[in-house]
Amino acid sequence: MKMLAINRSILITIILVLFDLYQVSAQVTIPNTTFVFQDSTITKTNGRTYKLNYKHLIAPAVFIGYGVVSLESDGLKQLNFSTRDEINEHLPDHIQLDNYTQYAPALIVYGLNLAGIKGLHNFRDRTIIYATSQLISAAFVVPLKHITKEERPDGSNNFSFPSGHTATAFSSAQFMFREYKNTNFWLSISGYSFAVFTGVYRTLNDKHWVNDVVAGAGFGILSTELAYWLYPKINRLLSDKEKQATTVVMPFYQNKGFGLGLVKKF
Repeated sequence: MKMLAINRSILITIILVLFDLYQVSAQVTIPNTTFVFQDSTITKTNGRTYKLNYKHLIAPAVFIGYGVVSLESDGLKQLNFSTRDEINEHLPDHIQLDNYTQYAPALIVYGLNLAGIKGLHNFRDRTIIYATSQLISAAFVVPLKHITKEERPDGSNNFSFPSGHTATAFSSAQFMFREYKNTNFWLSISGYSFAVFTGVYRTLNDKHWVNDVVAGAGFGILSTELAYWLYPKINRLLSDKEKQATTVVMPFYQNKGFGLGLVKKF
């Protein structure tokens, strides 16, 4: 009971932090970087302004809040059980496509760029953003699985909450949306079909409860939004490292012999 109380306190703290993110209107200034938490956040990079609009955080906060409340709410727990019972009555086939569809939207972004349908960022920049979103998603999901210790519907282990597959799927779909929303809106939202498919099949495959999937979707969307917000700072750090790391190869002649010299500055 003591461990459960500690877990509940941690989860409540997480939710309060998520809601505070879009309620704060203060501005924090760091050298060369300006953060504004209401209308815009980070200054321009490559001619673009990167914003963390509080409106973009409402949906993921609601999804995550629902998932967390469902861990303790008898009514919402009953919804989990009734949904599982309804699924089991129809005996659906347990297919493994959800292991692959979670990455489909991100792969489509790279495929479209190869086909000449350019997104918002080039290969390097979008790779930084997507990798950041996956790291943030893992930072949310992995610790929470160990904190909550929610048993999976099939009883295979106690790492049910939240759904990592769904978090990856929705972070990928949000990534596709952000890359194409300004040039082709209908194309940009097509990635969500793969994300929804992934979440649905996590329940059909008896691997997750409904609230696991809903919370996973919230964490996925939130992770990508945070990745775009953080991108200018990360890009600046990486650019500084690239400038500092230089390699020079030059020929030399010594003791009647020719050779090549390598000088690398880190």
